Amino acid sequence: MVHQPWPASEAELAQMRRFNQKLAWLPRFKIRNRITPRLIQALLRVSQTIKRATPAESRVVDNVPVRILRPSGKPKGVVLDIHGGGWVIGNAQMDDDLNLGMLQACDVAVVSVDYRLAVDTPVEGLMADCLAAAHWLLSADEFAGLPVIVVGESAGGHLAAATLLALKQWPELLQRVSGAVLYYGVYDLAGTPSVRAAGPETLLLDGPGMVEALRMLTPGLSDDERRQPPLSPLYGDLTGLPPALMFVGELDPLKDDTLLIAERWPSAEAHLLPESAHGFIHFPVAMGGRVLAYSREWITRLIDVSSYAGGKSS
Repeated sequence: MVHQPWPASEAELAQMRRFNQKLAWLPRFKIRNRITPRLIQALLRVSQTIKRATPAESRVVDNVPVRILRPSGKPKGVVLDIHGGGWVIGNAQMDDDLNLGMLQACDVAVVSVDYRLAVDTPVEGLMADCLAAAHWLLSADEFAGLPVIVVGESAGGHLAAATLLALKQWPELLQRVSGAVLYYGVYDLAGTPSVRAAGPETLLLDGPGMVEALRMLTPGLSDDERRQPPLSPLYGDLTGLPPALMFVGELDPLKDDTLLIAERWPSAEAHLLPESAHGFIHFPVAMGGRVLAYSREWITRLIDVSSYAGGKSS
């Protein structure tokens, strides 16, 4: 489908512009070596030890660590969460605040994947971890009968889409996935036109260095090989995939990734956020909050429809 511009008030646009002025002073996220991501990851872990712990269950399933958050009562559905971080930083705990908000608003359990990182593991290994976690969740007795939603952000969007494509080898499991929410994902590891044209004025991400960063992620491959699915989900056979809700900012170098895959996705609702850079759901701005609220309402509606349909067929 064609993307829909996100409706924003003048006050929201002005607030985002003010925030962008602050972003412009910050260093851009770059992947140039393996040392810097390890340092950032160490700082992340330190900050997480200081922060008040979220009640969560840690488990290893099929050799993959997962972090499970549960509502107080019986969940109406379950979310498979795949965190972002450029494939080289981050962990499942990093998404606790977002996942708690989703848990409370949608009455779901959340299973977040602690996949290996690309500083030590080829990207195919990260994809294998996410697929193993998805296969476990979709086969587990404890989640049987519950609608499943896959959520991915940035690099997690890439891994979420790749996971859904890989699940096509088990049609009965893929059929259990009711939908996907994908925030500003990466779907072409050779670089879409907006990535290749990104200039030095990009916010948060290092636009000019993104193509080289993608090459570092996939060493030894040609661009044609990088475009092979599921490594680059944009070029996969998307037929049979569940409905998807997608968001990307108009100032994001990854803009074309979302817009192009939305055109090919069988049932996609894609929104282009005005004045917005990569990562906007984490910004302290009204527009980001409205996007999260909309996503949670969409998930709730999908779970209700899926539960009703399941009830009718049983």
